[in-house]
Amino acid sequence: MITKKKFARWFWGLLLIPFAVVALLLLLVGTFADIPSYEELENPPTMLATQVISRDRQVLTTYHIENRVYIPQDGIPDNLVHAAIATEDVRFYSHSGIDMKSLFRVLFKTILMSRSSQGGGSTISQQLAKALYPRPEDERISKPKMVVIKLKEWITAVKLERNFTKEEIMNMYLNEVFFGSHSYGIQAASKHFFSKDPAKLRPEESAVLIGAINKPTRFNPNLNPENSLKRRNFVLGQMAKAGFLTDRQADSLQKIPIKTSTAAEDRTIGTSPYFRDMLRKYMSSEKPRKGSYQQVEEFRADSLLWEDDPLYGWLNKNVKNDGTPYDLDRDGLRIYTTIDSRMQRYAEQAIVEHLGKTLQKTLDKELKWRKNYPFSNGVSDKIIKTAMAQSREWSDRTRMMRLDGKSEREISKSFSEPQKMRLFTWNAPGYRDTVMTPDDSIRYYKAFLRAAFMAIEPGTGHVRAYVGGPDYRYFKYDNVRQGKRQVGSTVKPYLYTLAMESGMNPCTEIDTRDVQISIGRGKFWAPKDGHVGGLMDLRHGLTISSNSASAYLMREFGPDAMVRTMHKMGITSYVEAVPSLCVGSADLSVFEMVAAYNTFPGYGVYATPMFVTKIEDREGNVIAEFTEHRRVAIQTRAAYQMISMMRSVVDGGTGGRLRYTYGLRGQIGGKTGTTNDNSDGWFIGYTPKITAGVWVGAEDRYVHFTSTALGQGANMALPIWGIWMKKVLADGTLGITTDDAFNAGVDISCKAPPRQREQTKELENEYF
Repeated sequence: MITKKKFARWFWGLLLIPFAVVALLLLLVGTFADIPSYEELENPPTMLATQVISRDRQVLTTYHIENRVYIPQDGIPDNLVHAAIATEDVRFYSHSGIDMKSLFRVLFKTILMSRSSQGGGSTISQQLAKALYPRPEDERISKPKMVVIKLKEWITAVKLERNFTKEEIMNMYLNEVFFGSHSYGIQAASKHFFSKDPAKLRPEESAVLIGAINKPTRFNPNLNPENSLKRRNFVLGQMAKAGFLTDRQADSLQKIPIKTSTAAEDRTIGTSPYFRDMLRKYMSSEKPRKGSYQQVEEFRADSLLWEDDPLYGWLNKNVKNDGTPYDLDRDGLRIYTTIDSRMQRYAEQAIVEHLGKTLQKTLDKELKWRKNYPFSNGVSDKIIKTAMAQSREWSDRTRMMRLDGKSEREISKSFSEPQKMRLFTWNAPGYRDTVMTPDDSIRYYKAFLRAAFMAIEPGTGHVRAYVGGPDYRYFKYDNVRQGKRQVGSTVKPYLYTLAMESGMNPCTEIDTRDVQISIGRGKFWAPKDGHVGGLMDLRHGLTISSNSASAYLMREFGPDAMVRTMHKMGITSYVEAVPSLCVGSADLSVFEMVAAYNTFPGYGVYATPMFVTKIEDREGNVIAEFTEHRRVAIQTRAAYQMISMMRSVVDGGTGGRLRYTYGLRGQIGGKTGTTNDNSDGWFIGYTPKITAGVWVGAEDRYVHFTSTALGQGANMALPIWGIWMKKVLADGTLGITTDDAFNAGVDISCKAPPRQREQTKELENEYF
């Protein structure tokens, strides 16, 4: 017979045995399992995104595996905390890491009564423990092992509660959890979905984000808007139920539609993607070894960078306090750059406006009649065959098929088989889905004009804008630093600088009739020139970009002297010393050309291009600072003379469109450049406060405009410069105005009477 005493004993025994078992398991797991120590909890292994920050303190982009940026406690609004507590852990402030009431609910209602809608029993502290020390994803977890894992998370949660305040735990939680769409932590999520900092989130927006934590894909407002709306309204209802909102407020907020302002999910787009990748390569460079390059000069240039520029190869020159190397994707560094987000944005917009809205459409009309689209009609079948073969060889398709063990025959055949693909287009939304053979897609992309743009500040060398192409998603090749193209007439200012340093001046008259240069063995070279030869002063020769004037100067000084001047001014590439160099036969990068031109408004001082001012670790400690590097490159007198002549190019020469088409006022110097067959268009210009250069051309030189009127630098490249400068001047916050003036120097007017010119030369000699 069961007495009351026995019944009570059995009842309490059955009730307490599970807790005793759990307590024993906790003791065993806590003793023998790998539980994070208090020191480890103080410094959890969180992966933080490295931020690339502009000079005006805007985050340009990030390097990350998990896109997470830590935000301090005072940057998180109350409505976000309230939404998290109401939805995920309503007794957050009353438990010590484990909510026994929730566990009983899970045991009786969810497990015994199979009512899955009753929710889970994990507290925010337990969820944080799970996020900080995630479960293994590469193996199947058995039920016994899962029990051990859960117990470890419980113990870790209790440790968190003992080690941190509730506010600190909430802050860690919101900075750690995954919100979907590559967004880890509330800062990344808020920026991604609503393009704002968390502090500016409205209650209904906070409810959207907190609602997504449970199932980030199912409740993603972009991928599943209906599910997200229902989940958001559930969160708002929970907030009212918990007393954080009134029923009336919740009802009102539930009627508001979800409006996201999504930043691109694709890491290849966004602000300054070309700069981001260039910076990673620059900082990751290894010390060059002999034999690494075919040209000795290029090897020497990289060696000098390694020795002289602390930023070059910084990741391979420096280690953390624990001796391990820095990791851009995990260590949460803050890299403060010289890029100005406004100038960068205007440069990207200018390329889109000119290429996308005007120039590409004009070229497309011409290309559609080509018999070997998109190659020019005069290009031989052999050249086309070689160009197509190179593109196939360099393609991802070839690389991936080889990795899969496919034969060369299978690879070759695949390029003629129609495939579903997404192609770039300038029209909204920026792409089109179609079916096309890979060979046809190669031709399709070869028809697009590419562009490169860089802006740099005179005197400091600070790079303010850097755009390597029209759209990084589809054109990843960086035409600023990687690309080297024939420079055309933009090379002429170097030759004229040599003339100025050799005693000539802008008013020196030369005879350009029948200029020929001996190239040895009784052979002579003479440039083609559309301008009538005869007597002209050097100012006029540069203003109209006379090839005969350049040939005259080349005959006077020789190609070796010109190469030396180019290297003095900052050209680092190998330059072949040949007579045709005077009309731009050399292949050079936009990067080195713009940096060299910057010597003119720098009054003869070359400033090494500078990208980064300092680097901080995740705690905000400065771990590297960088200084400017300057050297005297050319005579100050020569720099003033070149500024004077290159202003004439803009005021009345080949750069005149800046005045009469784009209405730009103020003091501007510059030079256009056009290469053989109109393959490359250039314009490099400067004001007293900024230097910028533009190149435009197709991937292959055999794709180009037929007419020089369309293919010249003044039509292909100069408009981008003009559009950009108009935006810069209109900004008003950049400190660049039409009133900016070059330092007062002496400006010789070649139209002045001889006596006045002599007096001006005397003043010039006295001034310098």
